[in-house]
Amino acid sequence: MSDNSGKNKAEKKSGFAVLIGRPNVGKSTLMNHLIGQKIAITSPRPQTTRNRIQTVYTDERGQVIFVDTPGLHKAKNKLGDYMMAAADRSIKEADIVMWLIEPDKQVNDRDMDIAGQIKDLKLPVFLVINKIDTVKKPVLLEVIEAYRKLLDFNEIIPVSALKNEGLDDLMKSVFEYLPEGPYYFDEDELTDQPMRQIVSELIREKTLRLLDKEIPHGIAVVIDSMKKREGKNLCDIDATIICEKNSHKGIIIGKNGTMLKTIGTQARPEIEKLLDMKVNLKLWVKVKENWRDSDLFVANFGYNKNDFKND
Repeated sequence: MSDNSGKNKAEKKSGFAVLIGRPNVGKSTLMNHLIGQKIAITSPRPQTTRNRIQTVYTDERGQVIFVDTPGLHKAKNKLGDYMMAAADRSIKEADIVMWLIEPDKQVNDRDMDIAGQIKDLKLPVFLVINKIDTVKKPVLLEVIEAYRKLLDFNEIIPVSALKNEGLDDLMKSVFEYLPEGPYYFDEDELTDQPMRQIVSELIREKTLRLLDKEIPHGIAVVIDSMKKREGKNLCDIDATIICEKNSHKGIIIGKNGTMLKTIGTQARPEIEKLLDMKVNLKLWVKVKENWRDSDLFVANFGYNKNDFKND
């Protein structure tokens, strides 16, 4: 009897579904809910996502690699250049583009720019309307009509990532449009992100949620060391929070170190859940003036635009 297991696996669907959209429309939240685990950080602030993050969903239908991209915006510094290069590279390598919007019927100039960027793509484009739990049906219908005038979408799918509404319909459509092909990742893998990268992002997420105004946008987090203690279910992590001004450093540390302690206290449980072990987390703060406008610092802190240049 012949073994058809390899053939059957190859006949399953597989490919890359890229999430694009304005900053702060819920791309990371949607991706986390689709795969059932928090990989990408979230916050109410725009431009939370800086990296091109891939997560993996595998079931009996095949394998989807969801690619979360930084919100499409006009770059204002070297870090912004990196973020837009990450988004552009992801779109070019996609099998499906999922344009995520909020249920706001006002189509603005940024939407027009996004439509112009993807209108000539020779691949399926979905309009995914997130946060539908925040509006009534007549408003939703107006939103759909407004965006239909921009592009001829293959699918228009209303969802609420936070409420888990419409996600099964979204996954069904994704698998319908994906090509047949082999798996790109092992079936038990959830992301291509190194564990250090996810840990640094979880710490940065807390700075986004706890600090005011522009300070979080000038912050990077570098993992200096991360090592499991021998013979114990315990990981020692030393991390440095990089900021751009001495005045910001004082705010991040807080009076008698209270803010820095709070950042660590809030980050630790999520890191422990991620690593499935206890964590001894030590945080430091350093100033690197205007690092977001330095090619060297931007690359050193994990945002190297050369990663997205053609081979």
